[in-house]
Amino acid sequence: MSNTAKLKILIPILLVAFFGAHAWHKHEQRENDITGTLQGKELDEISGITASGINDNLYYVENDSGDTSRFFSIEPDGKNHTTIYFKGDPKERQGVADCEDIAVGPGPIKGKSYFYDGDIGDNYAVRPYITVYRMEEQKNWADTGVKHAVAVPIHFKYPDGPKDAETLMIDPIEKLIYIVSKRKDSVGVYTSPLIYKTNDTLILTRRCKLFFEGIKPFKWITAGDISKDGTQILLRSYDKVYYWQRPLNQPVWKIMLTQKPQELPYTMEKQGEAIGFTPDGKGYYTTSEGVYSPIYYYKIPGK
Repeated sequence: MSNTAKLKILIPILLVAFFGAHAWHKHEQRENDITGTLQGKELDEISGITASGINDNLYYVENDSGDTSRFFSIEPDGKNHTTIYFKGDPKERQGVADCEDIAVGPGPIKGKSYFYDGDIGDNYAVRPYITVYRMEEQKNWADTGVKHAVAVPIHFKYPDGPKDAETLMIDPIEKLIYIVSKRKDSVGVYTSPLIYKTNDTLILTRRCKLFFEGIKPFKWITAGDISKDGTQILLRSYDKVYYWQRPLNQPVWKIMLTQKPQELPYTMEKQGEAIGFTPDGKGYYTTSEGVYSPIYYYKIPGK
């Protein structure tokens, strides 16, 4: 076969390979993509992200220690919508001490969607109690400007002494609040019922301890989420994302204790302390502390 004839065959093959590789690269970008950046210098200590239960394409984020009792609604591209304020603890100078994670799920009224804000950070493990605030979600949180929400607080104490924690999750199946501690070599998993009286102080139930391989502080657990249908679980550290699929007849804590988690894709962030499922459970978002931090989207393999 002449060189000219060979080129006539080879060039189309190379072109197909090139465009195929380009298409696969685009596909891979969709599996793991930066959808935008946090906008505004006030979003500088983000430590929590969760999807709205009533507004499409809307997510909530919040700052941790140093901020007041408020959170923000944004789109995945980082576009700001509303700043929502609520009345916190009058004993705290700024209303809250250290809000570290947020979640959306069911509550006392069937069919309603509720936002939960976990004032659960305790770097030195000295707080006499921690607080979770529950607020009924409002459609106008998708508007722009400033809104005010009515918060119903519940105070918690640990059965085994104060802990630092940055993970708040809501189990929509067993109707439980989940809190996972952060700093020790093994972290504790604690629960309490979703239904409670305003300003009650309850003792959390310790369910189990989880051990993750790695080096401190990178292995510390900094956020988590349970999917809207309750069938998937995420925990994250500073350098890894852990994932479990949950049979509906098993408690979340037992799945995390007895099943080895799958490690999902994750791009190392400056100080990643936020993770949240998309409403359909097919992917998740992460972001980090720091002004104008990127917002990452990841597709869950097989979903």
